[in-house]
Amino acid sequence: MNSLVFDIRHYTIHDGPGIRTTVFFKGCPLRCRWCHNPESQESGVGQVLVQRVLDGKLFESKLAVGSWQSAGEVMKEIAKDAVFYDESGGGVTFSGGEPLLQSEALKELLGLCREQGYHTAIDTSGHAEPVAMERVMELASLWLFDLKLMDDSRHMEYTGVSNELALKNLETLALAGKEIIIRFPLIPGITDGKDNLEALAMIMLKLGLKRIDILPYHAIARDKYRRMGKDFLLESLKGPDDAKVDEIMTFFKDRGYLVGVGG
Repeated sequence: MNSLVFDIRHYTIHDGPGIRTTVFFKGCPLRCRWCHNPESQESGVGQVLVQRVLDGKLFESKLAVGSWQSAGEVMKEIAKDAVFYDESGGGVTFSGGEPLLQSEALKELLGLCREQGYHTAIDTSGHAEPVAMERVMELASLWLFDLKLMDDSRHMEYTGVSNELALKNLETLALAGKEIIIRFPLIPGITDGKDNLEALAMIMLKLGLKRIDILPYHAIARDKYRRMGKDFLLESLKGPDDAKVDEIMTFFKDRGYLVGVGG
């Protein structure tokens, strides 16, 4: 079965344990204002504007973003890093976009990875029909589960969707005893409020979750939005300073959670 993929990155170290290969699926149901992969959002092959300067002249062209790849093609790319997996405790991470939107193709790839003995992780927003998650639930070694805003109205405002489906799927995974790491995007003035942090900590406590990775906001995607002809809604927002990151880390550590930064 073919997958719509917009990138495969080798030797990644922030998408789960060890040295990994990260496969980025294209298509996402969320429209997070801080999204650093806007090219991943649309469920189809897209285009971005590429500008080059040659002999003082500016040349512009369109570059395709995304391609349909067979399971064999994806696995061939994954195999290039296989030598690093055992030694580093690494493996393969399926990210996006939202990989659960292509759950049938994801299931096939997870099965092939399992046949090769590769550790697998799914990096997800959790916003997918339960049947999609259940289809792959037993095949993933680890779930990297994004939690952003606990207040549903604010989640809707900043991501375009309710958080109810994600929280329901998270509960299903936790009750099934799956290994889960919460990933928390630290967006100054949006996700770092005390009420949101307290609510997130309570959800983790309720579900028996122990590990959270803080993902500090950065604006490196600003140029991507320009090249795609999209408005970057957080144009003036700056990333958190070290003191703010330390403050959020301390908040969760004081409540007994294992805390990482950057995944």
